[in-house]
Amino acid sequence: MIEIKDLHKSYHMGSNSLHVLKGINFSVSEGEMVSIMGSSGSGKSTLLNILGMLDEADEGSYNLDGKTIKNLNEKVAAKYRNQFLGFIFQSFNLINYKTAVDNVAMPLYYQGVKRNIRMEKAMHYLEKVGLAEWAEHHPNELSGGQKQRVAIARALASDPKVLLADEPTGALDTKTSYEVMELIQGINDEGKTILVVTHEDDIAHMTKRIVNLKDGLIIDDSVVSQVRAKEAKERQEQAKRANHV
Repeated sequence: MIEIKDLHKSYHMGSNSLHVLKGINFSVSEGEMVSIMGSSGSGKSTLLNILGMLDEADEGSYNLDGKTIKNLNEKVAAKYRNQFLGFIFQSFNLINYKTAVDNVAMPLYYQGVKRNIRMEKAMHYLEKVGLAEWAEHHPNELSGGQKQRVAIARALASDPKVLLADEPTGALDTKTSYEVMELIQGINDEGKTILVVTHEDDIAHMTKRIVNLKDGLIIDDSVVSQVRAKEAKERQEQAKRANHV
């Protein structure tokens, strides 16, 4: 599904050059759920930008679902992003003046899908994330967890090959984070390939494989025993109840 070989990326600032990615080799098979971890400056955001076709490597190769991603003009890059990728952001990135259902339908609008069909699909995905009754509400009428659910529905609307989640729980409390991860795990259980960038160890262990970056290199890539978010949430609630006794 994703194949990256010997990826290098530098940024030039005046006469200085910052070598951010220093030869990344990385592959993800269809249906995997992988987390990418690393401290600030490790290169994880740069790697995510390249995977999301928002930036391009200086050297190396990137293949996505059999297509070589290189030297794309913005029009083709936008087409491929819409075709292959769904994005989930820490800050939700919802359009405030549009309702939940209109936000979910946005990727389909850019694909040229007719309004009645895209609204039908948008409602289907809102239902899937448990927010059908909030369809006509605007983002400022939703909680943080509800906003992230709308964002997940939007990411799924165009049926992408890969979901890229950039700190999807970073703006949420622990209980809501686990609820969002429970939803993301369910989507992965259905066969969707998912990459999660996170700095939270408990969230990383809710994926099936953890890739650690440091100074632009992968220092560890391990399959882990996946923690189910539903069970983690139940343990947290039990601990809270015990503390109140």
